[in-house]
Amino acid sequence: MTSPTWTIREIADEFGVTTRTIRHYEDIGLISPERQGTTRLFHRRDRTRLALILRGKRLGFPLDEIATIINLYDAPRGRRSQLEYVLSQIGERREDLEQRRRDIEDALSELETFEQRCRADLGQRPAR
Repeated sequence: MTSPTWTIREIADEFGVTTRTIRHYEDIGLISPERQGTTRLFHRRDRTRLALILRGKRLGFPLDEIATIINLYDAPRGRRSQLEYVLSQIGERREDLEQRRRDIEDALSELETFEQRCRADLGQRPAR
């Protein structure tokens, strides 16, 4: 019994990305589908790696860090070294996101103040 495979179009549709994106990830070595002539066949491992890549992107990790994390899974220490590396990166990522949240909250507060001033000015001026 053979394991299921998927075409690049099926994988792209499933994950909501373009085939160009998938080919880019292949070009930089993040995934390596089987080739049968010009046809790419994706196995379960490729689907899992793509899911991890896209999750890492959503969390704001650059592709080189995503590659390091994914490739650590194949390292002799396997999953443990991968998790240790990820944990070392979480603090930095969390700090960056918290700062972004503070920046957004400050910007929203400034917009609120500016909006109130504009509305007050409109109320004080006669209509033209």
